Amino acid sequence: MERIVGAYGNAVLRMCFLYLKDSHLAEDASQETFLKVYRNYAQFDGTAGEKTWVMRIAINVCKDYLRSAWNRRVSVVEALNEIPAAEDSPHEDDTLLREIMNLKPKYKEVILLFYYQDMKISEIARVLDAPESTVSVRLKRAREQLKKRLEGWYADGK
Repeated sequence: MERIVGAYGNAVLRMCFLYLKDSHLAEDASQETFLKVYRNYAQFDGTAGEKTWVMRIAINVCKDYLRSAWNRRVSVVEALNEIPAAEDSPHEDDTLLREIMNLKPKYKEVILLFYYQDMKISEIARVLDAPESTVSVRLKRAREQLKKRLEGWYADGK
């Protein structure tokens, strides 16, 4: 369990935060994720990668939180200040992340898994329990929406 938390702890926390937009809920969801991993590890059959399996649990926990009474609306701007950033990618300008967070959930989750968790389309398909073609289409549409929303942003030197 120590190895799993060490390997995926930061990634799960970031994913939970990006989903829930609240650092405290993200911490709770991360803990719940690893409790479920611990309780169900014997059922892990290895057909998907371990990271894929853990991230699927994390996303399901986050979705449960969003459906529950605990769900609170948090300002995206306030939430962005609390994001646990990856060591290798400091966010100087939050414009891109803000636009990602404003996408519909089905588009946001594929962008987050593909770019922030470095997952392949086949892994994302297993995490979301969707066909690879669906994931590809969602990723393409999400990119198109982001391109429209961010038109001129990068070219302006931001």
